[in-house]
Amino acid sequence: MSTQKQDAYFKDWKQREEIAETMIPVIGRLYRDREVVTNIYGRKLVNKSTIDILRAHRFARQILNNELSVHDTFPTLDAISKMDLAPVRLDVGKLTVRYQEQEGKLSLEDFLKKELAAINTGKAHMISKPQDVVLYGFGRIGRLVARLLVEMTGGGDKLRLRAAVVRKGSPDDLVKRASLLRRDSVHGHFQGTITIDEQENALIVNGNMIRIIYASSPEDIDYTQYGINDAILIDNTGVWRDQEGLGRHLKAKGVSKVLLTAPGKGDIPNIVYGVNNGDIKNDEQILSAASCTTNAIVPVLKVINDRYGIVNGHVETCHSYTNDQNLIDNYHNKDRRGRSAALNMVLTETGAAKAVAKALPELAGKLTGNAIRVPTPNVSMAILNLTLDKEVQAVEINTYLRDISLESPLQNQIDFTNSPEVVSSDFVGSRHAGIFDSLATITEGNRCVLYVWYDNEFGYSCQVVRILEQMAGLNFPSYPK
Repeated sequence: MSTQKQDAYFKDWKQREEIAETMIPVIGRLYRDREVVTNIYGRKLVNKSTIDILRAHRFARQILNNELSVHDTFPTLDAISKMDLAPVRLDVGKLTVRYQEQEGKLSLEDFLKKELAAINTGKAHMISKPQDVVLYGFGRIGRLVARLLVEMTGGGDKLRLRAAVVRKGSPDDLVKRASLLRRDSVHGHFQGTITIDEQENALIVNGNMIRIIYASSPEDIDYTQYGINDAILIDNTGVWRDQEGLGRHLKAKGVSKVLLTAPGKGDIPNIVYGVNNGDIKNDEQILSAASCTTNAIVPVLKVINDRYGIVNGHVETCHSYTNDQNLIDNYHNKDRRGRSAALNMVLTETGAAKAVAKALPELAGKLTGNAIRVPTPNVSMAILNLTLDKEVQAVEINTYLRDISLESPLQNQIDFTNSPEVVSSDFVGSRHAGIFDSLATITEGNRCVLYVWYDNEFGYSCQVVRILEQMAGLNFPSYPK
């Protein structure tokens, strides 16, 4: 019997592996030819390996508490590939489950025609020409945004990363920039090819030519000489955070809008995508993507406040060390940050609690906050200690947030885990703003303590790119509704 089981398990695995391999070119053609971005319950399938596809199905099974296999989703994907769809983000997992739930009342083809009728209209370009993008700074966030933009190039008719502006370092600066983009100690190797064009002073990344421009003053650069026009510039240096400083970019020829990857000061709109991105005005020239912590906590705070009402609370973040701390003890102009980041937990301040009010004005004055920098290079945690308007049980709040993560406008911002074994490194590479840890929830009366993990580098970079897409007019609909 034991041998029979072994054979059965292995046979099943090989069958699923073969189906997943068959799915890869279908997923690729849908993306390149039709701009259809497929996923399984929020887990992206484009540019993924056979194992990645099988793992996406495994994740869905754990969350749904029932089986979801490539045996089920491949017929759905195959039928979708034969439709004439407009650009869309399409959840093949959700469509498959909905088809199963209607228990054969319609054929798969008729079911999909009904569900996707509004987008079964043929391919149409979402913008009149490719949107030029420039990175001002090429550090941790800049390089991750570069990876994301290259990954999203598709047919080349949407966002196109054209240049990165840096200060020149050593004579082999270009080689070092390429190496840092190619190899990352936290996020691993770049999935693709990178070559150098010394004549153009550019990196060729999966066919995308990214010019490396050396400059120290934003207004002195003429981007048009490189064929860059009406670009959206992403400032990931954090050097300037107000209208006056960031406005210097707009004086450069070829730049039309600026997006800051740090909390903006003054009247600069701080946007948390999924929460207040509806406030973005078409003529807005300077926007902020707020901070990684603000992006992680605001979506959860919003849905909790919407349902239970928040009287007050405290936000404590256990944040990975950052580049502004010292590797070993040395002078620092801020308290405690001069002590070795790799050896200490460092108590410091965070503006995330106050920043919440910029995205959720209804919570103004209700939250306090603090931060502890911890000796890990990436992935942080926010602990939300909240007093609510009503009593709540852990099982109720967990079910609510699970449903939000699966079926809501915030499903790309709030992820959900119910594993008793997860630790911070398990969330490296998460594309969500935050991941709610359901097994850590504590409730008593009208008080609750919620734990939210977040990849403060990659998850935040994904939020930045979502704002960038909206600024460019790339508003992909998501189906099924």
